[in-house]
Amino acid sequence: MTTNYIITELVALMTSPLRLQHQIIVEFINSMKLSLQVEIIHIDPVLDEQAWHLLTKRSDKEWSLVVMQKLGITESLTTDHHFEQAGFIRLLK
Repeated sequence: MTTNYIITELVALMTSPLRLQHQIIVEFINSMKLSLQVEIIHIDPVLDEQAWHLLTKRSDKEWSLVVMQKLGITESLTTDHHFEQAGFIRLLK
């Protein structure tokens, strides 16, 4: 599971600094969108506001992870230590 916000960030990363060719990026993102193993959650205005509210309440954090909390997800396939700070299980260490 990921969000359309993360897909947008991934495209930005692949464009610069990685400088991958446009066609490679398009093919990769299309394969994610068509994959039965990847669910893309689209952030709507309500969810966006919930994430913003949580972010503004915690001046010491630069993330909210509200989608995972809302869906009851406890594990994340990431190396990012912020997920553990938020109480999630980080599967890649």
